[in-house]
Amino acid sequence: MAVSLHLAQQPDADALLSRSPLAALVGMLLDQQVPMEWAFTGPLTIVQRLGGSDLDAREIAGYDPEAFAALLAAKPAVHRYPGSMAKRVQQLCQYLVEHYDGDAAAVWRDAADGKELLARLTALPGFGAQKSQIFLALLGKQFGVRPAGWRAAAGPYGEEGCHRSVADITGPESLSQVRAYKQQAKAAAKAAKAAKKA
Repeated sequence: MAVSLHLAQQPDADALLSRSPLAALVGMLLDQQVPMEWAFTGPLTIVQRLGGSDLDAREIAGYDPEAFAALLAAKPAVHRYPGSMAKRVQQLCQYLVEHYDGDAAAVWRDAADGKELLARLTALPGFGAQKSQIFLALLGKQFGVRPAGWRAAAGPYGEEGCHRSVADITGPESLSQVRAYKQQAKAAAKAAKAAKKA
C-alpha cells in the first residue's frame, strides 16, 4: 500500500515519513511538548545531519551518545529537549536492533491481532499507552496495517471518522479539525479541574 503522510506539512519530511517505518516511529516518539509539525520534521533533520538518505536503526543505536545529542541540539534543534530526546531516539533504535534486527516495520508486520500489536508498540522505549494507541491507529488508518481487532486496540483513536490525533491527519483541513478537537478537550479538562476546586 502506497502511503502518503502529511504530518510534517513539509513535502520532503512527509515523503521520508511515508517511505520509512523508522522515521514514522521516531516522529511519533518526538511528538510531545512541541508542535506536531516540528516533531515530524525531526526525522528528516536527523537524516540530513547524519549525511544519509534514510534513517538506519543500527547507525543511530551505535552512535556516540554525546555526538548524537549535539547533532539534535544544533540549531534549529530537533526538539525543545534535544538531550533527553536524543537519548530516547537511541534507546528506541537499540531496542529495534536487539528485538527486530533493526527493522522497524517488523514491529507490526506479523502481529497476530490488535492486542499483540498494541503490546509490541507499548514495549518500545518512549511509547506509553496513549502514544502506542495513537500510532496503532495511524498504522491502521494510513498504513493499511489492520490485524483483527486493531480498532478496538487503538481505543478512541481507532474510531472511524474521528479527528482526535495524528492518525486522522491527511491534509490541512483535517489538521485544523484535530487542532480544534484538542483545544476543546483541553478546555473541557480545564473546566472539570476548576469545577473540582469550586
